[in-house]
Amino acid sequence: MSEQRVASRYAKSLLDLAEERGTLEQVKLDMDLFRKALDQNRDLRLLLRNPIVKSDKKLAILRAIFGGKVTEMTEKFFSIITQHKRESALEWVATEFQSQYDALRGMQVAQVTTAAPLAPELREQLNKIVREQSGLQNVTLEETVDESLIGGFILRVGDRQLDESVRNSLRKLRNSFKENPYQHHIN
Repeated sequence: MSEQRVASRYAKSLLDLAEERGTLEQVKLDMDLFRKALDQNRDLRLLLRNPIVKSDKKLAILRAIFGGKVTEMTEKFFSIITQHKRESALEWVATEFQSQYDALRGMQVAQVTTAAPLAPELREQLNKIVREQSGLQNVTLEETVDESLIGGFILRVGDRQLDESVRNSLRKLRNSFKENPYQHHIN
């Protein structure tokens, strides 16, 4: 079973338990903190993936980093994950938790990357596309600027991606020239 599917199941269990016990918002903050720590610390991500480091050592490190900063439920969750030797799935758990939390709250988060900051009209068009695709009215666009796109945009919603960037169009054109160099001969 893939790490992402395992993570999805663990995230669902944590979310359901936290909701049942009335601690969902606190556990959500824990998962935000955990995800931020993983994003900012490559060594922590590598440690959790490393099969040579024993699970109890990984748990001791997680407790050293997050002990007293997260709820008791989250600490127990880390303990359960390490007992089952699934630490490598942990980096996906926070992301899966966020997705499931958003779905529970009727929210859809989409990432959009553009070559320049979004114009208000395009932002509204993209919001409309995401609302139509997801069937949810509460949409949040996370905007990133990447000048290497040259123009256009890349829109990511869940595990789907729409790449309408100039860079991608040029790459496709270059590949078609490589595959059929004589077909594009100019007279």
